[in-house]
Amino acid sequence: MKRFLVSAAALALSAGALQAQTLTAVLNADIRSTNPGVNRDGNTDSVVLHMVEGLVSYAEDGSVGPLLAEKVEISPDGKTYTFRLRKGVKFHNGATMTSADVLWSWNRYMDPKTDWRCLSDFDGRNGLKVEKISAPDADTVVMEINEPNGLFLDSLARADCGGTAVIHKDSVKADGSWDKPIGTGPFMLGDWKRGQSVQLLAFDQYVSPKGDKRDGYIGSKRPLVKEARFMVIPDAATVKAGLLSGSLDMALMPESDVPDLKNAPNLTLAIAPNPVRHSLIIQTRDPVMKNQALRQAIAAAIDFPELVANVSNGLGKPNNSPVYTTSKYYGDVEKQGFKYDPAAAKALLQKAGYKGEKITILANKRSSVPSFNTAVIAQAMMQAVGINAEIEVLEWATQLDRYNKGNYQMQSFSYSSRFDPALGFEQIAGPKDKQPRKIWEEPEALALIQKSMVVTDTAERQKIFDDLHKRFIDEVPTIFTHNDLDIIAHSKKVSGVTPWASQLRLWEVSVAK
Repeated sequence: MKRFLVSAAALALSAGALQAQTLTAVLNADIRSTNPGVNRDGNTDSVVLHMVEGLVSYAEDGSVGPLLAEKVEISPDGKTYTFRLRKGVKFHNGATMTSADVLWSWNRYMDPKTDWRCLSDFDGRNGLKVEKISAPDADTVVMEINEPNGLFLDSLARADCGGTAVIHKDSVKADGSWDKPIGTGPFMLGDWKRGQSVQLLAFDQYVSPKGDKRDGYIGSKRPLVKEARFMVIPDAATVKAGLLSGSLDMALMPESDVPDLKNAPNLTLAIAPNPVRHSLIIQTRDPVMKNQALRQAIAAAIDFPELVANVSNGLGKPNNSPVYTTSKYYGDVEKQGFKYDPAAAKALLQKAGYKGEKITILANKRSSVPSFNTAVIAQAMMQAVGINAEIEVLEWATQLDRYNKGNYQMQSFSYSSRFDPALGFEQIAGPKDKQPRKIWEEPEALALIQKSMVVTDTAERQKIFDDLHKRFIDEVPTIFTHNDLDIIAHSKKVSGVTPWASQLRLWEVSVAK
């Protein structure tokens, strides 16, 4: 604790000295490296993507758009992608980016010695293979893949892949070992004090993508402060104290802290849903739970607005769809979820021939997820219509092991973010004989999911996802309750803060003098 308090004290001094030139944000743990897509975790990705950029990246709605590319052309057979590069883009060392830098970066990623997290997603081991990459001229890159793949650009954009960033060859030392990222992003790496802070310096030659507002990673990305500093403060109480005292400018906060922070005179809360999905998952091979009418009865027994309001301090909204609410594919069909109807639930129980068999809901008490509270409220609602529901509380590691083995009846469970709905559906669907953690294994649904991973036309994909949603609501292979929330508490002197995908984005953010 002493180290964290010392860090906060040092932060207060630096913030006072630099006044409006410095923006201070919080990491709950240190980054693992500065090497894009290598030795990484979520915090690492968040920081590194301030410094590096790829050919394409994500928009707010989860779609993929050009970033270092000005436009992307796809051949009629869906196997050749031509990237037209933006002109005048500079690396942090002043060099102008060309197609040669794209080729050098790609070849480095594809070298097994680099240990790139996403190598297997492009070398054919997982189906997709980039068979050839070429540079017809300084402003053009062409990639040829083995077969049409609707998720190729999504894979290039992924944060855990480091955005497949284009970096300058001087990012590595003469022996090929990693040195530091010389990228094209709005900030450059300053001083990394391991376990304490990561300093980012504004890149004054940064060429922002077109657009007058931020849009995920592809909209306007101007650095509006000279210095941004991520402070490593694992202790939540220290973070809250730093925000209230003014020594910290912004931090992602849990819902439980909202009551204490919303009336703070010096703070503002920015709140938005993210793609994380909370759920009550169901083992459809269980002797009791395999009955579709019973699963439909459980869904009808739950008052989702009341449940979500209770587990999110009144901040969240229900979403029963595997497609998250801010996705471009979340339309009128996806808004039609389960309907709360206790009378219908009782009738469905009779149809199912339910005889009062015990149904156990597994849950954990981690503070970062609503697992236990969701289980308690769902249990009460299920019992109200005559379902014999019980709760078994487990340590998270034990619950996860039970999930991976498919050893449960129900669980109060949360799924990590997936931007593309095809990946969101794939996250829960597949053959249980090969992957016991999978939930939905209806053959026609699996075929539709596979098709959605090949199709690139947006309208056609929307039809597929609409069909999948309707099947999901009817079959009830599991029950999604709501999407998670990003809550950023920030100083009132800070402007331009918008939550998105659990990322703290420090571009387009300014601090008043």
